[in-house]
Amino acid sequence: MEGVAVFGGSRAIYAPCVSSSLLRPTTNNFNVSASTRRHQHQHLHLAAFPSHSHLFSSSSPYGKSLRARTASKSGIFLPHLIASLEQVDQTYIMVKPDGVQRGLVGEIISRFEKKGFKLTGLKLFQCSKELAEEHYKDLKGKSFFPKLIDYITSGPVVCMAWEGVGVVASARKLIGATDPLQAEPGTIRGDLAVQTGRNIVHGSDSPENGKREIGLWFNEAELCQWNPAQAPWLRE
Repeated sequence: MEGVAVFGGSRAIYAPCVSSSLLRPTTNNFNVSASTRRHQHQHLHLAAFPSHSHLFSSSSPYGKSLRARTASKSGIFLPHLIASLEQVDQTYIMVKPDGVQRGLVGEIISRFEKKGFKLTGLKLFQCSKELAEEHYKDLKGKSFFPKLIDYITSGPVVCMAWEGVGVVASARKLIGATDPLQAEPGTIRGDLAVQTGRNIVHGSDSPENGKREIGLWFNEAELCQWNPAQAPWLRE
């Protein structure tokens, strides 16, 4: 038997290699093609490396560094990713006064229904100044804040609570960019609006804000929990 040295880092690992006599063609009555012999030769040499070689062991420096590089690249633990995909969230969607005045309520509702989200709350509502200021309290220091409050209280709005897996992120995509001129075609704002000050619809920007805003605009008696018949056709 002969030995072959494999260099990995600063160490040399000696693995047994099949004797060259074993690689001679057999003396059968049929001929073995050159490609077949090369395949056999390669297979025998590969088999010379034991599967338990510490080159691929989790305890080796190489194995540890490989796992570290893989973990650093993904940054996401798979079970956490799966859990996030299964998380049912809630979002608050509001058709603003301009959307109501333009008769776009049905169009906007249908976009969310076609996507497969569940409507749990719906009402036509005249917003008070106090409620509007509480809803937009994060923008209170902005110069446009008074104008925004006047706009939201200028006419009735349609309040909606929607529920579903990834509903917050998906709703933001359905709605489109804040500036309708930058919103993609196919989005609500990209298709139906032309100016930021009249951008038709509001959507929660996080699951936490979704719950907060639904609690702000709805009382518990106005929300309905039900099981859509189409649910088995939306998710496995």
